[in-house]
Amino acid sequence: MSDFAAILMASPAWRLFVALAIGLLIGVERERHNGEGVRRAPQGVRTFALCALLGGVTAQVGSVGLIVAGAVFTVLAAITSYWRSPREDLGLTTEAALVVTFALGVLSGSQPALALGVGVCVTVLLAARDPLHRFVRNVLTRQELLDGVAFTVAAVVVLPLLPNHPIDPWGMINPFAFWRMVVVLMGFSAAGYWATRLVGPRFGLVAAGFSSGFISSSIGIATMSARAHSSPPLARVAATGAVASVLGSLVYLVALVITADAYLMGRLFLPFGCAVAFTLCYAAALTWRARTSTEADVSPGRAFDIRTILIFVTLVVLFGVLSTFLVSRFGQGGVLFSAAATGLVDAHATSVSIATLIATGNVAAGPGALAILIGLTTNMAIKIPAAFALGPRMFGVQVSAGLALLLIGLWCGYFLDGLFLQH
Repeated sequence: MSDFAAILMASPAWRLFVALAIGLLIGVERERHNGEGVRRAPQGVRTFALCALLGGVTAQVGSVGLIVAGAVFTVLAAITSYWRSPREDLGLTTEAALVVTFALGVLSGSQPALALGVGVCVTVLLAARDPLHRFVRNVLTRQELLDGVAFTVAAVVVLPLLPNHPIDPWGMINPFAFWRMVVVLMGFSAAGYWATRLVGPRFGLVAAGFSSGFISSSIGIATMSARAHSSPPLARVAATGAVASVLGSLVYLVALVITADAYLMGRLFLPFGCAVAFTLCYAAALTWRARTSTEADVSPGRAFDIRTILIFVTLVVLFGVLSTFLVSRFGQGGVLFSAAATGLVDAHATSVSIATLIATGNVAAGPGALAILIGLTTNMAIKIPAAFALGPRMFGVQVSAGLALLLIGLWCGYFLDGLFLQH
């Protein structure tokens, strides 16, 4: 930014110009909404512009008393306008916008960029009146509203109140971390639900599942099992979404390993390549077989199933305790055993830590690559009983078949790579 521009944006004239721009922007939108003749509302583009300028001038003067007086005048003007408005128009939108405009004029005296951004958001909110009303009245169901409230309470009220440290002697149970997992599960489940509503079940759940795999394929399987429970006709599509989450998790794992040690991918290219190919073909076949699923087959259902989510978190705790016990019982002497134990909880963390050890020369590439495959194997294998525990039987069968194909591809690639190295 040039010196002239910096001086201009710091000047009182610029801040007053921002206040005027905010008033004109909001005023133009309200002017178009005012109506005609005797039904015309008294607040128009000039009223809003002058109200914003009043806020900007009082802010420039810097007198708290003058700002309060301007605010009182604006509120009284809004109240008077409301009482003079036609009785069939009982809304307070224009009056509230007038008060907000004055406040933004005051804010422009100290933070003009923020005030202008908020002013644009207010204008968009006012202009989107009809689409918002249609969405709330005709699209949003009561159950979706309740689910949204539940998610907000879980994320904004409960989560910040929980202690963010282990509360057990083994350092395993962190209430904040586990409830954060609950919130993430709720969020991804809701994302899959809305993706299904917007683009249809056949592709919506697959897209939501694949994206959830970049966080955790366990989350994808848990959320898709909830969808299979709530909408049995979607069990096959939900299974496809679960397999897609495993595929997304595998793609993310490849990216992490390349970041930690690009050379290591030479040893893992065939195993990972075969695993991706097998899983992708299976997911495509499931998607093709599910082509007869239509939105007419599906009830609105729920954005998330809190019972399924709590079962999943309980499984995570149990697997974590089991992993901790194995490591404490047998020690960290063998990298293969350690990978198998820690892979029960998180294949991504296991793979990155081993790749880092290989990059620093603490572990040879051969045993390190094998350890990564073992960690990924235990992580995927433990998802098979989880799929049966969380979802319907058919869902468990289809997801388990996808996981089995992934593991077959993984180890076929590993042994093929060994044959190539021997020759």
